[in-house]
Amino acid sequence: MKFLKKLEHLFNLKIKSSEEKEIEKYPVNLSLDDFFVHNFINNGGKFLYCTSQEEALNNLHQIIKENHWYSITCFDSSLINFTSTIPINLINSINENSPFLTNCEHLISENGSILFSSNQLKEHKLADFSNHFIVYAKTSQIVNTTSDGLCGINNRNRGNIPTNIGAIKNFTPMQNDNFLNYGYTNSKNLYLLLVEDL
Repeated sequence: MKFLKKLEHLFNLKIKSSEEKEIEKYPVNLSLDDFFVHNFINNGGKFLYCTSQEEALNNLHQIIKENHWYSITCFDSSLINFTSTIPINLINSINENSPFLTNCEHLISENGSILFSSNQLKEHKLADFSNHFIVYAKTSQIVNTTSDGLCGINNRNRGNIPTNIGAIKNFTPMQNDNFLNYGYTNSKNLYLLLVEDL
């Protein structure tokens, strides 16, 4: 231990203990939504907080312009109506050159992931979609754990539970966790439009 102290002094460094690293890894005293945002951004996601649907629409328009996208894949009729004032070509089939605009089931605070199901993805795997996702979500969709998210899906869909349930937690393109999670850990360049509704 004295050797590390000498190195710190000699090179004017601060070597962090494993306890200090653990505290940095899991910040304390954050609310559920702040903890989600912290983890989401650490995973490489791009986060845009919106106080209204109008602000979310404006942010969506800016994202499209900045990325020079001319079409968007979207399966959700409410999001199709939402984007009707934006000059963009909407496609209702998968196109790997067009970003995918979707909602989600839940936002998972404990690891900053986003939970999807067949309600959003239909029968497709995440690997089938473009590398670019734009997710429209509300603050009321934030839950603490994946288990809480699954319970929420179960409670909302009693008797007709959706299939194809999975989460994305890496938002830096071309990073896959491992083959055991094939189809759900495919990294996506992901923008989150989080609309305040509480």
